[in-house]
Amino acid sequence: MRTVELLCSAELDATVRAAWDRLAETGLPSLARNTHATNRPHLTLAAVDEFPPGAQERLADLFDAALPLRARVDRVAVLDGSAPLVWLIRATPELLALHGAVWDVLAGAPGAQPWHLPGRWVPHLSLALRFRAADRRRARAVIGGDRPSGEFVAARSFDSDPRSVTPLSGC
Repeated sequence: MRTVELLCSAELDATVRAAWDRLAETGLPSLARNTHATNRPHLTLAAVDEFPPGAQERLADLFDAALPLRARVDRVAVLDGSAPLVWLIRATPELLALHGAVWDVLAGAPGAQPWHLPGRWVPHLSLALRFRAADRRRARAVIGGDRPSGEFVAARSFDSDPRSVTPLSGC
């Protein structure tokens, strides 16, 4: 699987990592425990089995024109499905336009993951995976009610087969 991801500014990256650390320190699930070199705070825009021909170059051009992009962080939530604990990102008109443009580039790509498609996508920064609803209140207290700010400043693609990343812009 290939993803298209936005990467956080240093300030926002540090804030998310601090939340990961606070969750881990209190014994709650946390992405701080994922020590793989590619693990870092990011916003996934798309996931497909493989990129269509020329998509990587078109995505790079798209991100070079669109970034940096203001990140407007909202509340902490637990999503359905695999129950990740996340910081929701406000779906601003600029972010939605970029998301739609990414999917225009990926049109016809095999294996498009439906939860990332326009109209179904919930923009978020992941804090923990497989989170229990019973721990939601405690996690919100640990993370706090702050609404951090920052920008998305770079883009990359993660390839799950070799577990490697390819810079798309600003990396």
